[in-house]
Amino acid sequence: MHERLYDETERVQVRFVGFVSGNGRYDFGIVYTRMFFGKPLVVCLQTGRSSLLSQDDIDNLDHIQRVYCLKSRNEAEEVSNFLHHNVPHLSMEAEAESG
Repeated sequence: MHERLYDETERVQVRFVGFVSGNGRYDFGIVYTRMFFGKPLVVCLQTGRSSLLSQDDIDNLDHIQRVYCLKSRNEAEEVSNFLHHNVPHLSMEAEAESG
């Protein structure tokens, strides 16, 4: 027997973005949703690793390196910079829900 915590269906916007740097190629799917306090789900399309990310999470290089299994701090900086410009800040509505 299981207690259902939530069961929501919504139409979401998904953005697929990628870039190449001196360290390699990176491909991400960004799922925009109203769930999870407005944090988008960012999926690495190469590894399948994913995380809900706010701008604070994106600025945390240790977190980015660990979540996406990046080999170096330099890679984490590149991915962080890329995501910083491609993941929106939380909306006022989402911030109010989290407060």
